[in-house]
Amino acid sequence: MRVINDLGFAVPDILIPQEGTDLKKWAVIACDQYTSEPEYWDNCTKEAGDAPSALNLVLPEVYLGTETENEKLASIAQTARRYLSDGILKTLGTGFILTDRATSLHPSRRGLMAAIDLEGYSFEPGNKNICRATEGTVLSRIPPRIRIRANSPLELPHIMILIDDPEGVTIEKAFEMAEQESLPHLYDTDLMLGSGHITGTFIPDGSAIAESIISGLAALKSANKDGLLFLVGDGNHSLASAKAHWENIREGLTEEQRAVHPARYALAEIVNIHDKGLDFEPIHRVVFNISSEEFIAKAKEFFKDSGMELNAPSDGKQSFTVVSEGMEDVTVSLAEPPHSLAVGSVQMMIDSLGLECDYIHGEDSVRKLSTSGNTGILVPAISKSTFFGTVEKEGVFPRKTFSMGEAFEKRFYLEAKNIE
Repeated sequence: MRVINDLGFAVPDILIPQEGTDLKKWAVIACDQYTSEPEYWDNCTKEAGDAPSALNLVLPEVYLGTETENEKLASIAQTARRYLSDGILKTLGTGFILTDRATSLHPSRRGLMAAIDLEGYSFEPGNKNICRATEGTVLSRIPPRIRIRANSPLELPHIMILIDDPEGVTIEKAFEMAEQESLPHLYDTDLMLGSGHITGTFIPDGSAIAESIISGLAALKSANKDGLLFLVGDGNHSLASAKAHWENIREGLTEEQRAVHPARYALAEIVNIHDKGLDFEPIHRVVFNISSEEFIAKAKEFFKDSGMELNAPSDGKQSFTVVSEGMEDVTVSLAEPPHSLAVGSVQMMIDSLGLECDYIHGEDSVRKLSTSGNTGILVPAISKSTFFGTVEKEGVFPRKTFSMGEAFEKRFYLEAKNIE
């Protein structure tokens, strides 16, 4: 591992399954997906069978609070040590991996496997660290993941870190250089249950491509006066768990040990927010037990100092749409909104009035739920060009602001890293 202190990350020593491993059975989707669909995870178990699989090294959140949770927690560390001792996982040496993910929705989403320095990461709102969370952290989701880290020698990431690189000087340039050198794929596999395909290319530390990656990140950091380089797009709770585990063991280490301890650095996939394979889907709201007329009346009162208008020309004003069965859509525009995002202004109203709501993906689902007595609120998608600037201004996004792609497009566990 090579630590790049001023950029808040390290070139990691990555572990991957030994040659001959069935990677379609090995790789499995992020643990926080399909949390209300145990049948999905049953199908994962059937597909993996008795073959070596990352499924045996993680705790899908569908099992939280069940007897299966304790069973899996008890076996994860033992399985991790067996995979290491039996040579099922092997080290590549220090370097990066360039990843390229294809799904039925996007032919390519490119990423870079690296390790984030947890000393440079914070999920506290308003912090000025080099790596920041994008939304609020639910502390109750952290303890089960800490228990895994406290006992297992390995981490497997589903963390996706975003960089703001509109010119493509980091990841895209690295891919161009790898293609020019005709570098072979490290892995090349379909993913289980129709989740697409992924390839990986190893980039050794010290190579011209590795140095180009580091130079690209340095250029991005120097261009941001706020000191921000990395934002957590997916897996914030996993990164928060890694941070908490590191803080638990840090006090028992010397300064020299702290500087290079593997638990200080969390493996993650870095993705350019401007990658065409990365979609930001808005998360809408449905407010229950309130008619659209009542909701609009309450909105007029709440936004009385915000220049609220109904069905007026937008003229660059912030806006959201109120929908309900049997009623024409109503566009609400705010000339002086209380939050820089429409979803933030809406959430402030919902929280202030104590309204009961749910967070819904997809306009069709919102309209289906907005029956008599319930009101749907459609919010616009977040702009990639203002994404980083919003975090700098607001600290974190309101909860449930955006989703990065569909569930089956989420990151799969494939690579691992030692944390002992």
